Amino acid sequence: MTMMKKLHMTAAVVALSTTAVAAQEVEVLHWWTSGGEAAAVGTLRDTLASGGVGWLDMPVAGGGGSDAMTVLRARVTAGDPPTAVQMLGFSIQDWAAEGALANLDALAAEQGWADVVPAALQRFSTYDGSWVAAPVNVHSTNWVWANTALMAELGISQPTTWEEFVAAMEAAEAAGHIALAHGGQAWQDATIFDSMVMGVGGPEFYQAAMVDLDPEALGSDTMVEVFNRMATLRGFVDDNFSGRDWNLATAMVINGDALFQIMGDWAKGEFVNAGLTAGNEFTCFRVPGTEGTVTFNSDQFAMFNVTDPEAQAAQLAMASAVMSPEFQVAFNLVKGSVPARTDIPSDQFDMCGQMGMAQLAEAAAAGTLFGSMAHGHANPPSVQNAMYDVITAHFNGEYDAATAAAELVTAVEIAQ
Repeated sequence: MTMMKKLHMTAAVVALSTTAVAAQEVEVLHWWTSGGEAAAVGTLRDTLASGGVGWLDMPVAGGGGSDAMTVLRARVTAGDPPTAVQMLGFSIQDWAAEGALANLDALAAEQGWADVVPAALQRFSTYDGSWVAAPVNVHSTNWVWANTALMAELGISQPTTWEEFVAAMEAAEAAGHIALAHGGQAWQDATIFDSMVMGVGGPEFYQAAMVDLDPEALGSDTMVEVFNRMATLRGFVDDNFSGRDWNLATAMVINGDALFQIMGDWAKGEFVNAGLTAGNEFTCFRVPGTEGTVTFNSDQFAMFNVTDPEAQAAQLAMASAVMSPEFQVAFNLVKGSVPARTDIPSDQFDMCGQMGMAQLAEAAAAGTLFGSMAHGHANPPSVQNAMYDVITAHFNGEYDAATAAAELVTAVEIAQ
């Protein structure tokens, strides 16, 4: 059966009752609250509205999603779960293990999701062989975002090594600019840490330390060097970084107050929302040392078990909309990410989007596509949070590098 036939057959699944769906709202819990993210949410809201499905917005800002998960737990405990929830990685698996998520197998089979969603994403979209979430996008996290006017002013070309990256930041600092825009929140510290682990140790070390949780790797000299590089980066961050939201750090690069930001490609949505163009006012490149690898996370919508047939129909309509090629293009153009489907052409995407799509495909083929520890795709939340504590404590000067590596071993052991 062709993909177009499968897509056309969606109506057979979604149109369980057009009248019922039209009367139903989907309550959506998410943490997309920055300017670029809000614009992306608007594309989904409009897509659903065109199909007669209302949107009841439940945004929870902050914490890289951790605050939203706290609210979700309270809602579920009270017996009042939202109908749809933005989720990441192992959180999806945890809720599925509790039997809380709706089964999307019929819709997935109709639309052939298994044929177009990369296996690395299906690892989190499915549980015990059944589809429990619809992937919206793929974000990669090992990006540097740069202000091109500042680069030109400083005579800096794109750094390709760690040493060149440090030299560029030293030049920015010497000229009176902030070298590295950063927000002092645990998930942001961990986002940088992901890239340092990959850049220092390479794919095999990342697998051993972040995924396999090998204590020898976690406590190794390589890990000590990772923490040393984190300390170097800390030296280029301004004094007011503590508690700063990620999008405010992105705004520092947009406004020319800072040269670089290490952040996932959701940052691109802020540049786009500000009317800037990739390759002109800003540029993107992989964190030096991580070229050829991609650390990723994937926003997905999980549907919680509901008994109301109208709510169930609305859930299927939303999942169908999320997975449609048209939406995957429209949403990801605004969000900064790339489609979760592999059959989407890249011609409508900008320089960074096309680079991201090509590199994602290359990494998937080469076996160098890794789930991001910082964003819940490398290990369970208990381990992730234990790592957060050590990484942030070190970044704030509580440990030296050797002590931090030793503390990481202990923290992970206790969390498992």
